[in-house]
Amino acid sequence: MEVRETVHQGRRLLVERPGQFAVTAVAVLLVIDLVRQIVAGQTLISTVAGYVWNGTVIGLIIGLAGIGLSLTYSILNFANFSHGDYLTTGAFSGWTASYLVAGFGTASLGDLLLLNVSPRDIGINVAAEPLSVVFGLLVAIGMTVLVALGIDRFVYKPMRDADGISLLIASIGVALALRYLVVFVYGTNLRGLTAGDVPKFSLTIVDGAITIDAHELTLVVSSVLLMLGIHVLLQRTKFGKAMRAMSDNKDLARVTGIPTERVIQWTWIIGAGLAGSAGYLIALKRGSMGFNLGWVLLLLIFAAVILGGIGSIYGAMIGGVIIGIVRNVSLLWLPTDFSLAAAFLIMILILLFRPEGIFGGVKTA
Repeated sequence: MEVRETVHQGRRLLVERPGQFAVTAVAVLLVIDLVRQIVAGQTLISTVAGYVWNGTVIGLIIGLAGIGLSLTYSILNFANFSHGDYLTTGAFSGWTASYLVAGFGTASLGDLLLLNVSPRDIGINVAAEPLSVVFGLLVAIGMTVLVALGIDRFVYKPMRDADGISLLIASIGVALALRYLVVFVYGTNLRGLTAGDVPKFSLTIVDGAITIDAHELTLVVSSVLLMLGIHVLLQRTKFGKAMRAMSDNKDLARVTGIPTERVIQWTWIIGAGLAGSAGYLIALKRGSMGFNLGWVLLLLIFAAVILGGIGSIYGAMIGGVIIGIVRNVSLLWLPTDFSLAAAFLIMILILLFRPEGIFGGVKTA
């Protein structure tokens, strides 16, 4: 009887929701194939664990940046296409500060400011120059916040009552201006940032080991602490309650005496600070950066926010980790060039089951 009922439900799912049926079938087949590869010795469990670890590291950065984008949409109600270039701003300003601290006295001031020195010449990495890395992260946050507040003052504030499309187009213009300002100052060359001799640790996993380096640990710890800080801010403080109230109903928040303009300013401060830190940390992970760093990551950030549920910071966190893990684990079946497509495909497939996103309907919290 139970088997017959299961078959009946399967047929009904196939007829009424063919998309969901196809997604379920593909997911089951992939899991079966992965088990087959492991049993046959074609893939090691440690290899899968390595992909999951690397995906989690990248996913945390995507989620960190996604929180800022989600906050902006929740409070200001527009998709900020310049958010990716806030990451670029944070990366370049932060690493300039790191080079100035780590390389002081080893190269000319101009070369340090323009990142024209080899990282090996100054030996910059988390283990050798931890103070320069921490200082660079703080500068990345501060500089990105200043840039975001300036843009809000001269671009977005005069358009505060404009529709979402006008603000979206304005944000594209801001993105282009920021990107080519970076090009004007630093040029288009890819910058190598960190020395290669980074301390590494091995973690044994059943049939092998995965390698974790000091930069990845720094990235994970920094991301988690920043996310916890945002959680405490939104859930435990009066200001967080004001942000959530404004997200739910801006007009009602204004009538009840909430200083909406101040909330908007703090939304930019928090969102830009998270974006700047994400840009600095992703460059730390990669060991290099270019002028289009944030623009390339922007689509992944949007995918994480949409997957998690627009307006939910927890959704952005979870969505980022899912996107990161899927992109890396897909390398078991796909060439490297197709891993990005796999990340977007998983977003589309999950939205077939839950169109509002994983945390859909939850605003700012």
